Amino acid sequence: MNRRAVIASGVAAAAVVAGPASAQNPTSPAANPAATGPSPFADTMAEMTWQEADAAAKSGASVLWAFGVIEQHGPHLPLGTDVYIPSAVLRRTRAILAERGHQAVILPAFYWGINQVSGAFPGSVEVQPATMIALMTDVLSSLKKQGFARVFCTSGHGDALHNKTIFDGVMAARQASGVDAAILFNTPLVKRLGLDTSNPAVLGFEVPASPAKFIDVHAGDPETSSMLHAHPELVRKDLLPTLRSTDYGPADLAEWRKGQEAARAKTPLGYFGDPASAEASRGAARLEEQARSMAEVILARVGGK
Repeated sequence: MNRRAVIASGVAAAAVVAGPASAQNPTSPAANPAATGPSPFADTMAEMTWQEADAAAKSGASVLWAFGVIEQHGPHLPLGTDVYIPSAVLRRTRAILAERGHQAVILPAFYWGINQVSGAFPGSVEVQPATMIALMTDVLSSLKKQGFARVFCTSGHGDALHNKTIFDGVMAARQASGVDAAILFNTPLVKRLGLDTSNPAVLGFEVPASPAKFIDVHAGDPETSSMLHAHPELVRKDLLPTLRSTDYGPADLAEWRKGQEAARAKTPLGYFGDPASAEASRGAARLEEQARSMAEVILARVGGK
């Protein structure tokens, strides 16, 4: 069977389009040809032929779908960080599933999400929940029509409304078409959203607790470490030593989560955490642990080994 028929694991680095000033900006990916990478559809269903997609559906393959946003991530990470990271996690998850005898295909990422918190920053694109739910319903119903039995949706973006909308979209699609779709969120996020894990559309997976002294939730150590591992060419490494830790606690987080101008006032550079402490090795370990946890939950659902 050829590479596309099995959707072999690989590295997807979507091209970043910069403005004319990028030629004078050495930190811009556009100034570095090596940073442009392959197609944003690399390693997804978009690279398959219709016959290959049909064969995957008939074989019982699961569909994996990452949800992110185009959103500011400080002065050192690209706007697509919340798409790059979950996409990398799903590529590894798919490889682990294959090792365990279960085939999965990856749907191109959903990246027009909800930016309630970072919406006041340039580059952060916002859509309405109703728009997102309608599109999710159409896409998931299409997959059901094609014969894909199960779809697992995960998120790379922490915004509460964004993730609640993913849940609402899954529920709307299940009702509209009978598709067996589920959200696959880490346990802290499931609890934060108040979701019921007895609902077949809600699947939680465990993540390691952060040992950080201060809260680190956006463009800090975890996300920067993950990007240093998955897409180091997109990290503005020269800026990292200049970014001081925010050293924020729960009250600061509550203020930041008010969103829009309140978030921009609280984090004028756009990050909430300690990006300078990031390490690629920690990002690799984090990605691996998350992918293995997700694979175990999926296998339990599909009855795999």
